[in-house]
Amino acid sequence: MDKFFISGGQQLQGEVRISGAKNAALAIIPAVLLSDDACRIENVPNITDVRAMIRILRDMGANVRWMNRSTLLVDPCPLGTYVASDELAGQMRGSYYLMGAMLGRCHHAVVPMPGGCNFGVRPIDLHLKGFSALGASYSLEGGMVNVSATELHGSSIYLDVVSVGATINIMLAAVKADGMTVIENAAKEPHIVDLANFLNSMGADIRGAGTDVIKVHGVEHLHGVTYSIIPDQIEAGTYMVAGAATHGDVTVTNVIPKHLESIMAKLEEMGLEITEFDEAVRVRYAGKLNKCNIKTMPHPGFPTDMQPQITTLLSIANGTSIVNESVWDNRFRYVDELKRMGAQISVNGKLAVVEGVDHLTAAPVKATDLRAGAAMIIAALAAQGTTEISQIRNIERGYENVVEKLQKIGADIRRVTVQKDEEAQAV
Repeated sequence: MDKFFISGGQQLQGEVRISGAKNAALAIIPAVLLSDDACRIENVPNITDVRAMIRILRDMGANVRWMNRSTLLVDPCPLGTYVASDELAGQMRGSYYLMGAMLGRCHHAVVPMPGGCNFGVRPIDLHLKGFSALGASYSLEGGMVNVSATELHGSSIYLDVVSVGATINIMLAAVKADGMTVIENAAKEPHIVDLANFLNSMGADIRGAGTDVIKVHGVEHLHGVTYSIIPDQIEAGTYMVAGAATHGDVTVTNVIPKHLESIMAKLEEMGLEITEFDEAVRVRYAGKLNKCNIKTMPHPGFPTDMQPQITTLLSIANGTSIVNESVWDNRFRYVDELKRMGAQISVNGKLAVVEGVDHLTAAPVKATDLRAGAAMIIAALAAQGTTEISQIRNIERGYENVVEKLQKIGADIRRVTVQKDEEAQAV
């Protein structure tokens, strides 16, 4: 079992190049199945979730290969089945995009219920509601979702709750449907816009992505393209907060600053100095960390995927902060790990009260999920002593080369393989 060992107290200084967006990649790669030709996808993050998606597509018969470290060539033509492996696809949430893609491609999909981080109920009822409106029927059998349609036709679909996953899945299923599909109360996240741009570059007719009303005019065919995925706003925000937590000076490059506006606004409110460039953002500690209230919201609000990281920063800020998690249940599970390091945080449902402390102290902690793992890294970088982080596979689901990137800007971080007997003795 591998762990991260981080000796805190080192100011982070320098530049970090941000990889392609995980959430965009996990939608765009299965979207290639809708094409009549191969597609070249650039700026792909080489992370475990993406590699899992590649294994799923290969298992289904598609030809997928890395052309270089960040470029994939995906040929959907040899695809031989509409059934995704339960063993492979059941491990990750993004695998449910195969439902929309396969429904659009061959009007049939059998996909396991989604996995991924366990911090709240992730129902797919809105996805199925959308598929039904397009003319599909579905059944749940042995943990597998079986969706099929004789034909797909455009429809008006209102999402009762803003859902990124449902918005994406309905777009994928509707892109080849007969007629026009209107998705109301649609999610507006940057990776939804990126998916729409990718599909449009293949010949789709999607309008309104990035607003709460998306219109999809069905087309008969989509063709192969070369497309570059947007940078990952959450990875960028994570390194920005890490720089702030270590009283450092960090510039994230290869970013779209507009996607980082809500994060930059809160960091400025906390007293950080923010400098914005065309494709970079610099965060510099300016002598203080002030309290700040946070409420997570769908885009363009403060992203829920940045909540654990910013809460960690607030734990060493001056004063009392309130964090309201309005998107997911149980997303404060990581707080117990921060408390082991000396944080003073009390949680009541979706609300956390954070009393800033002078410093955190190293302790053995675990990455309970992807973003919680990022929070543990930030806490360890700021803490006194050497912190041991276990369950790092959760971190590597969404952060490419995290050890190398942090070492480059001055972090004292090592990845160590710990034998099971040593781990048992430590317990």
